[in-house]
Amino acid sequence: MKRLLEGVRVISLAEQYPGPYATLLMSDLGADVIQVERPGIGDPARQFPEFHAAINRGKRSVCLDLKTETGRRSLRDLIATADVLLEGFRPGTMKRLGFGPDDVAAINPRVVYVSISGFGQTGPWRDRPAHDHSYQAIAGFLFRDAEAGRISGGDEIPVGDLSSAMFAAFGAVSALYAREKTGKGTYIDVSMTDGLVSWMSVFLTPALNGARSEEIGNEPAYGSYACQDGLLVSLSIAHEDWFWQPFCHLLGMDDVADYPRPRRVAEAEALSRRIAGILATRPRSEWAAEFDRAGIPWGPVNTLEEVIADPHFNERGLFQTVQEADGRERRYVAQPLVIDGEHPGPRRGVPALGADTDDVLAELASR
Repeated sequence: MKRLLEGVRVISLAEQYPGPYATLLMSDLGADVIQVERPGIGDPARQFPEFHAAINRGKRSVCLDLKTETGRRSLRDLIATADVLLEGFRPGTMKRLGFGPDDVAAINPRVVYVSISGFGQTGPWRDRPAHDHSYQAIAGFLFRDAEAGRISGGDEIPVGDLSSAMFAAFGAVSALYAREKTGKGTYIDVSMTDGLVSWMSVFLTPALNGARSEEIGNEPAYGSYACQDGLLVSLSIAHEDWFWQPFCHLLGMDDVADYPRPRRVAEAEALSRRIAGILATRPRSEWAAEFDRAGIPWGPVNTLEEVIADPHFNERGLFQTVQEADGRERRYVAQPLVIDGEHPGPRRGVPALGADTDDVLAELASR
């Protein structure tokens, strides 16, 4: 099938989550991703085998000791063949190793160089250590907690890691497109925190202009409720009267069906209690059928097991089986982009640490 990045070589020195997820997306689209890892140690995420496998399938692993001249020479040889170099070290680390943006451009001026870091390559916080919860806090994701003086735990989904991965992949392919016209590579500075600030645009833009952001949420029929059987159902009626009215008629709440949005928000607590009491009288399967017939925005609150059994995701081909190098079969989440009717990945499983070192170095020697 068509692989949009066929022929593109990506050299990745990024570990843990953001860089590997960015290169996973590119690998699925056909790029040859070579993961450069430390001998004997590799990506620290390897201590969590299932986590590591989920975002590193389809790549090749090469072990190079960049503290030695031999390792650095091999990396220079790899860069000479590369289209994209992606790294996730602290700012300044690559320059100290002799592989800063100017160094790499001297080796191969066509390389698209992408750096992912917590706070970017410049600014007073560029050297500050942090993880996703702190990135979210600094970027304003937790502004409700700040306003209420409320303490909350870390988010299960590391959106700073994942959003920066998406920005990195988007930046890389954009720069590859530009290179078709200029013949030259580009340096891209990806900050996890900057990406989250961008995602906060609809809240921060009003604040930048001395205005209050519109309260799009706070609807009583936007959230999760328990059904009679203890299973949860999510409702997602945001601001649409055309959904609220049939929903109210379905639940026997005709007296509030004509409430406009401002009144629904003002009386959200009382309305939520009414909705909760009614939904608790029937099992989720019955409500599901009723909601579908009435065209109500809803969804089951699924467990992980329910997600992988969901007939919609299975018909969409989101879970695919790949044979690993040792002959075992492992199921993976497919590349979510459907291109000409097909998922372009996964193609193969996760590489063992250094599994491709000899092959890749032999390729370099034969050039």
